[in-house]
Amino acid sequence: MRRELLLPVAIGIVIVALAAAVVLRINLGSHMVLDGSFQSVRTVAIDGASAMAVDFRLSNPASYPFVVRTVSLIAEIGGKPVEGAVAADVDAKQLIDYYPAIGPKYNDTLRAKDRINPGQTMDRMLAARFEVPEAKLQARTRLTLRIEEVDGQVTEIVEKKR
Repeated sequence: MRRELLLPVAIGIVIVALAAAVVLRINLGSHMVLDGSFQSVRTVAIDGASAMAVDFRLSNPASYPFVVRTVSLIAEIGGKPVEGAVAADVDAKQLIDYYPAIGPKYNDTLRAKDRINPGQTMDRMLAARFEVPEAKLQARTRLTLRIEEVDGQVTEIVEKKR
């Protein structure tokens, strides 16, 4: 390459890089995903099966509201995923009242049509019944909270046990 072309090519590369950075920055808030973490996971044995109460924190870093379509709780037990039957808010309250060993109900249940506004952080809970003994549920290798948005975007929050 000749020396006369070196400066214009370098300027062109810088302009393209700046344009790409501006486009990425503008679209940063368009990605519909939730950030989250588990706060507590509690289990109790019930009639040969077990129940789990999970408290978690969610935040929406996007520029648009995240509206929940479905919520599921999946435990990996012995290398296989086992989905729990998620309880409604009323049933979760009854479960906690009937089995005080699981502890108190700290937060509202995350349910369909719940709206998480842009920049909002909230604490929620889920209760679910698993058709496995409590010892196996406690020995899980992973727990996944799967939240689907009304437009199809899926967020998974994963607890990995060591």
